[in-house]
Amino acid sequence: MKIEALLSEKYIALDLEAENKNQVIERMLSLVAGHELVIDQEKLGEDVWKREREMSTGIGKNIGLPHAKTAAVTSPVLAMATFRQEIDFDAIDGQPVRLVFLLATPETMLAEHLKLLGRITRIAGKDEVRQRIVQASTPHEVLELLREEERDLPQI
Repeated sequence: MKIEALLSEKYIALDLEAENKNQVIERMLSLVAGHELVIDQEKLGEDVWKREREMSTGIGKNIGLPHAKTAAVTSPVLAMATFRQEIDFDAIDGQPVRLVFLLATPETMLAEHLKLLGRITRIAGKDEVRQRIVQASTPHEVLELLREEERDLPQI
């Protein structure tokens, strides 16, 4: 399962505004509202917030990765956004975020969930890739970049 297969232009938002981590997560949840694979938007929000309370999903390198294993989706759901300014996300490295991915997978897909988290981290963790995503002017440009980066990675 590749990132590019889960992510479509509809679920990529560029240059959003937010003042804090709570607004970032709410914007990400709004981005997937109405997604055909989301069967319970309220539960999705509850599960993402529950996970965030356990430990920040600010994974470092200016990346936020709120995620949940949840019965609120029927298959993996992924959204991505860039933000106009850096936002404090309680990241493990103390750095603010500008790039945020939201991942939700069914509770029964633990292995896939972990592999997708790793794949996102591996690709977005590259300085050049992050910079190009943040500077992208269209969702199509972001998808092409992800496609290019995933070309040589093994299928999961």
